[in-house]
Formats: sequence, C-alpha cells, structure tokens
Amino acid sequence: MVYVDDGSEDGALGMFEEPAGYYQPEKQPTTVSHRTMNGQELILRLIGLSPLWFTKAVLWETKRHTHGFGLKNDDEQTDTTKGHLLWNAGRTVADYLETNASSLIQGKTVLELGAGAGLPSLICAMNDARQVVVTDYPEADLIENLRHNISTCSQLSSRSNICAEGYLWGAPTNVLSSHLPATQHGQAFDLLILADLLFNHSEHSKLISTVQQTLKRSPNAQALVFFTPYRPWLLQKDIAFFGLAREGGFMVEHIFEHVLEKVMFEEDPGDELLRRTVFGYRLTWAPS
Repeated sequence: MVYVDDGSEDGALGMFEEPAGYYQPEKQPTTVSHRTMNGQELILRLIGLSPLWFTKAVLWETKRHTHGFGLKNDDEQTDTTKGHLLWNAGRTVADYLETNASSLIQGKTVLELGAGAGLPSLICAMNDARQVVVTDYPEADLIENLRHNISTCSQLSSRSNICAEGYLWGAPTNVLSSHLPATQHGQAFDLLILADLLFNHSEHSKLISTVQQTLKRSPNAQALVFFTPYRPWLLQKDIAFFGLAREGGFMVEHIFEHVLEKVMFEEDPGDELLRRTVFGYRLTWAPS
C-alpha cells in the first residue's frame, strides 16, 4: 500500500490508491523447447507468475515509491517479468551434463537447487541417474509445475528415479535425503546442480549451508555452479559466493566458460560480453 496525500485535512483520502502500473498483469503459463545434444526435443512448461515473485515485486515497489530508490544500482531489485523464462545457465549446464553423462550422471544421486522448470534434472533422469531430487522454493505452484514437467516428459523411460520437492535454502535436509535409495537414507548426494542462483546475494550463506549438508563426503562428489552475470556491475557480489565456499570447506575450480551468440535481455544495461557468458565452477570437499 502506498499513502497518497491529496491535500485533504486528515490526509486519509486516497490512502488505498496505487500508482499507475503498480500491479503487473497476470502472466499465464507458457512452454519452451530445449533440444538435447542427441537431437531430442523437450517441451517444458514455465510458470506464469508465482506469488513469491509477486510478493517481492510489491515489496520492491513499496520501497521505491516510499524511499525513492533507483532501479539500475539497487542490489535488491527484483524483476518479475523475467521469472517465467528458461535461463542461460540452466540450458548450458544441461548440455554440459549430457556431454559428460558417463562420468557425472550415470548411477549417481543428484540434487538440483532453485530448479525453475527443472531442465538439468530431467537430463540427469534421462541419462540413467540413480536418483534425482529436483527442488525449488516451497510454493505450491512452483512445485506443481516441476511435477508437471516430470509427468509430461515423454523422453523419460521411467519416472521412478526423479521427484520434486519444495525446499528452503539453509533449512534441514531430511526431506531431501529421504528420497535417496533405501541403502543411502540419511546420507548425501553425489552431484549438486546450482544454475543461475548467485544473483541472490543475500542467500549465499544459506546456499553454502545446504551444499555442506547435502554433498557426499567423497572425493568424487561435486557441486556444479553455473551462472551468467546478468548485472555485470554486481559481478564481484556474485563471485563472493566462492569465497564463502572456500571458507566453508570446499575447493573451488573454474571448469567452464562459454560465450553465447546473443544476450538474453537485450534491453538490460552493462557489459554485453559478460551478459553473453556462462561461467561454470566445481565445488569439491577440501582435504581434511
């Protein structure tokens, strides 16, 4: 709610009025296709507008109108018009996983955090992962959409090796480990996937906590962290995640870099080359 002073004696009239354009029109679910490295076409449903994104937008607009915050330089800006897209790092890490399926996926247990439409997890399930748990924020529409994409994926020979759960970063991970094979209940995962999550700077510590709780204490276990700096002026805040990872007991290795043909958001400001680049890092447990 934004207070509007219309000059009346008590200043109360108009207090429930909102500025023009305050509420964005509701977006309907859409679909997007992804062609795998072996030529198969996956059709994924993307949620239109989550209540989570809408709440963030209302909070942002309230702050902006009340305090006059600018748009381009504020680290807490949330653009809900982009939440219904299949982001670059998700597509890119999906291709990376498929290319390296024999070493990264086959027979492995996999956890994806902040999955969106769940593309990398579907690729893992299609390529003989032992078990895949795909997660996003525990909001009903988000998780229902993940389950929809699992149930409608015709390329899955079986759906017994993939499931979707709501999960809040930093929270206890019992519900995630409960999906591991019976012989591994209470243990951890061989592979973690974090795609385009580093923009959420305030959540870095919680992400690290979840990685610590869920990555198997094994020399071969790893977390793949792929991202594009869509806001290049905040790149240092993005990569601060890796400093926290080192402090949290992990080794950090830069393993991948790919420059795309075009930027994802042409209207956005900042260095175009950075906005076209997907960076890939691997986290593994440091020797004790």
